[in-house]
Amino acid sequence: MTHHIVMWKFRPEVADADKPRLLADMASHLEGLVGQVPGLVSLKFVAAPLASSTHDMALVSVLEKPEDVAGYSTHPAHVAVADTYVRPYTCQRAALDYED
Repeated sequence: MTHHIVMWKFRPEVADADKPRLLADMASHLEGLVGQVPGLVSLKFVAAPLASSTHDMALVSVLEKPEDVAGYSTHPAHVAVADTYVRPYTCQRAALDYED
């Protein structure tokens, strides 16, 4: 299995009052990609990190094989969710992919 972990921070201009709604939208739409993207086995959106964290949210995905990460990143359903619910509100993206 291949694990794809992505973390983001909210953009500074995002109002604190809007963050709970934005996190809920990100979670529901990203987790909804399971079953739509070939090779995507599971996906968990982390919206409540501990205070010791360096980022505001994370996405923990499991894919069948390393090549599926590229297919996931360019899949039209993923691109639509990312462009609508994630990229407009986030910055400082960090990613880590590994196999186990």
